[in-house]
Amino acid sequence: MHRIVILGGGTGGTLSANRLRKSYSADEASITVVDENDDHLYQPGLLFIPFGQRQTSDLIRPRGRQLLRGIDYVTTGVDRVDLPANTVVLNDGSQLVYDVLVVATGSVVSPEETEGLTGEGWMEKVFTFYTPEGATALATALDGFTAGRLVVSIVDLPIKCPVAPMEFCFLADSYFRERGVRDDIEITYVTPLDAAFTRPVCAQVVGGMLDERRIELVTEFNTANVDGGGGRLISFDGREVPFDLAVVTPVHSGAPCILRSEGLGDALGFVAADQHTLQSTASPNVFAIGDATSLPASKAGSVADFEGTVLVANIRHYLAGEPLDARFDGHANCFIESGDKKAMLIDFNYELEPVPGHFPGRVGLPLLKPTRLNHLGKLMFQWVYWHALLPGRDIPGIHSAMPRRGKQLAAATKKGVS
Repeated sequence: MHRIVILGGGTGGTLSANRLRKSYSADEASITVVDENDDHLYQPGLLFIPFGQRQTSDLIRPRGRQLLRGIDYVTTGVDRVDLPANTVVLNDGSQLVYDVLVVATGSVVSPEETEGLTGEGWMEKVFTFYTPEGATALATALDGFTAGRLVVSIVDLPIKCPVAPMEFCFLADSYFRERGVRDDIEITYVTPLDAAFTRPVCAQVVGGMLDERRIELVTEFNTANVDGGGGRLISFDGREVPFDLAVVTPVHSGAPCILRSEGLGDALGFVAADQHTLQSTASPNVFAIGDATSLPASKAGSVADFEGTVLVANIRHYLAGEPLDARFDGHANCFIESGDKKAMLIDFNYELEPVPGHFPGRVGLPLLKPTRLNHLGKLMFQWVYWHALLPGRDIPGIHSAMPRRGKQLAAATKKGVS
């Protein structure tokens, strides 16, 4: 019997476990999922908490209930992975031996890595919506904010859901207009990138949207220090951006257990893997999925879903002694909330940037265009997440490879995706 151990019960770990359970009978493989807690958080919903559109309780379900029958679930922390011994060492001292290991430990926000971020003003005038606690506290702060300068900042990349800080700007603009205080509030979007997005066509579109909504864009700003008391973001080159209220996306890193596992991760705790097969470069019987990887793909839930198909196929190939499929193309898509109950959809991969058109084919949701239909699609995705994506069900018309039909590919730039 094959022994498959999955570290992490989030999006990538849960959908991988469920697809593997459907792929192997109980006599063929044991599947064990390990996570330190039983709270499965629907992370895209955090964006809506500060605006009173969601509560934390709407976004959390027990991890164990998302796993199919026949999957073993261990609720404890992981100390480290011993690659030569094919063993996972748990915090309680027990060990799990594996034939195949799937690393799905995700990424964690590390605000303590930025000088001053968790100092004076933290959770008073400096917040992040990337945690339930931060998003909830920010809701109270926004409710009382009627004038001044709101700064939305990304400290460094990569981050989970890379478009979320920009979405926050659009939602804040709409939120303040509905309250009749928008003219008294300046909104500034601060990014380490040289544009509003990583690729030219999409950057031009969203840059225009920022201009239309009177949202200032500050680019190539690498935050070195957050002065909460003085209300300043300070960059490594000495530039400053003043604020009355700051919404900061902190540095992200890999799980601490990866940093403690010799040879498994990089300096940030992310797992290096082949960008097409998802096989770890550290050991052939280790695979990685989702935010835990250092792949040049977006850290978004859709990516983990698309990776899952390839990962499960390649685990089967590996255990059968067969060549792996090198067919993951970096496919990612996500809805960008643009305010006023509209959203824009983007779809791209390693080689091709987001372009106009329709998804998933010539008839479908409009791409790079804010519409009410896309907003409804974003809201509906929460149901799809719990009832189709996590259970490992195929979604009709949606495949792991990026579709080209329906896209205006002449506008595309063939480059890697950050």
